[in-house]
Amino acid sequence: MKTLLVLLGPTGVGKTEWSIRLASALQVPILSADSRQVYRGMQIATAAPTADQLQRVPHYFVGSLSPETYY
Repeated sequence: MKTLLVLLGPTGVGKTEWSIRLASALQVPILSADSRQVYRGMQIATAAPTADQLQRVPHYFVGSLSPETYY
């Protein structure tokens, strides 16, 4: 059975950087479940990962949808 690691916490406590370090060490991607970071162009309002952070480890579901898209 495979293990799924889930990181939870309030905005601004360092979840992104911690998850990047862990994902790098384990050589796995990051699957974001943030209901607002899924939209493009909302980086500041949602504390989305920076371009540098996104390049360090593959991320899924960050900036994937247009803000006009309902899901």
